[in-house]
Amino acid sequence: MGILAWIVVGLIAGFLAGQVMRGGGYGLVGDIVVGVIGGLLGGWIATSLLHIGAGVNGINLESILVAFCGAVVLLVLLRLLGGRRR
Repeated sequence: MGILAWIVVGLIAGFLAGQVMRGGGYGLVGDIVVGVIGGLLGGWIATSLLHIGAGVNGINLESILVAFCGAVVLLVLLRLLGGRRR
């Protein structure tokens, strides 16, 4: 998958995860980074642990869902490690 596709999927997944997790968010660039890393994490979880398909493999609903789940897991971990912001 090309870098542009990773950015698009990451943007969508990061934005959705930020909205679902309710928080201040990390801004546009931060949401893209969280989404792309979440896509990698979600893809690894889907393929290695759950044995589901190819993980993130293009701009499609399956890839966005996998990246979204990975981004939510990443946000939970970041919030546990970072503590509460006021």
